[in-house]
Amino acid sequence: MSIKNLNTLDPYYIDFPKRIRDIQTEMARRNIDVYVGSRLRTLSWTLDAFCPWRSFVVIPADGLPTAFTFVIDAARVADDSWLDGDHVLGYAPMGGQDQITVISEFIGRHLKGGKGVVGIESGMAPYLPEGNLTHYEYESFCSALPNAQFVNAHNIVDHLSLIKDTGTINRFREAGRLVDIGHQAVFAAIKDGGYKGMTETEIAGVAALAMRQAGSEWEWSFTGGNEIASGYRTGLTGGACTPASRRELQAGEPLMVDLHAMFKLGLGDHSHNYLLAPATQRQHWHAQNFVDLVTLCLKTYRAGITPSKLADEMMTFCEEREFADYMVPGFEHGIGMMGDEWRIGMNNGPFLYWTNPDHVYQPSEMLICAMQYACNEEQIGFRYENAILITADGCETMSKYPLGIEEIL
Repeated sequence: MSIKNLNTLDPYYIDFPKRIRDIQTEMARRNIDVYVGSRLRTLSWTLDAFCPWRSFVVIPADGLPTAFTFVIDAARVADDSWLDGDHVLGYAPMGGQDQITVISEFIGRHLKGGKGVVGIESGMAPYLPEGNLTHYEYESFCSALPNAQFVNAHNIVDHLSLIKDTGTINRFREAGRLVDIGHQAVFAAIKDGGYKGMTETEIAGVAALAMRQAGSEWEWSFTGGNEIASGYRTGLTGGACTPASRRELQAGEPLMVDLHAMFKLGLGDHSHNYLLAPATQRQHWHAQNFVDLVTLCLKTYRAGITPSKLADEMMTFCEEREFADYMVPGFEHGIGMMGDEWRIGMNNGPFLYWTNPDHVYQPSEMLICAMQYACNEEQIGFRYENAILITADGCETMSKYPLGIEEIL
């Protein structure tokens, strides 16, 4: 047996063997004999298993891939993956069992006389666990395979993973439903003065418990799990990345609740904002600005538009309403299976390894509609994040939680 039985009638079914064949087709076109995937996004997209330890997937010119991960986690990864245990192997700090040795020997078996082309994944990212091959790893593989040629081939997976299939989209829909359950639990906890005496960490815990009970596997964000900000922390520069602190919620302040869930490596992400009574007229002015902008942005996303064109339209609206100074002039970040959180589209823009601002969105692409509104001097800010599916004439939001900024009494 080499792969597990896959239920094609499962709404979350993904044809992983086809993904491997598609990679191999592109490898053949580029004369690549072996592909070594090291990025977290590649591991998730090819293995259907979460690999938190340093891991690699080695894809030969034909046949099944083999994954290598730290020995303590290999059995679990094999259990989660569509591959069997013969194709998920462990490495260990023992003689001849370290990752460089075992992977180099494995690659060598697929190269005639040790000669051939090996595709690797190299580059940079603002995203900490991207997983690009390190300089040491690259030098070590080159030393172990001196007759092989190494080429950067990460864009094979980037291209193939851009358009989402039905099973992937359904996983995102379910992850969005789980996030909504978290928001419902937070609202129930803070309403009618329930927030008094609560801390940001407690808010994060209330949401996490509810989402876990509903089936979420992880609060996946690497910026603090569920991100909660209250008071002045909502207005910090950029308005993003606020791990929950032990700060106690206070009347008269804003509250931002940014929740993350995971279902079968599909990621749910949604931010909702509140004003803790008594709210001032000025706070309501800020809140209305933000809600109107989010509404316009969601109406504008569609196939055929680009990040730069959408940003221009949104910033024109902000200038007309005289709150452009409070907006970060970006309205999205990438999203895919676990680990594919940053770039949108291909690496073909003016700034290497960043989203091409002129990338033209296509139907069945997905991204995070993401906006940060920050007025630091007034100690107020808001955030909106929601995974969206691009359609021919609009977009579908994965979280269905109602848009608004409620005043909590």
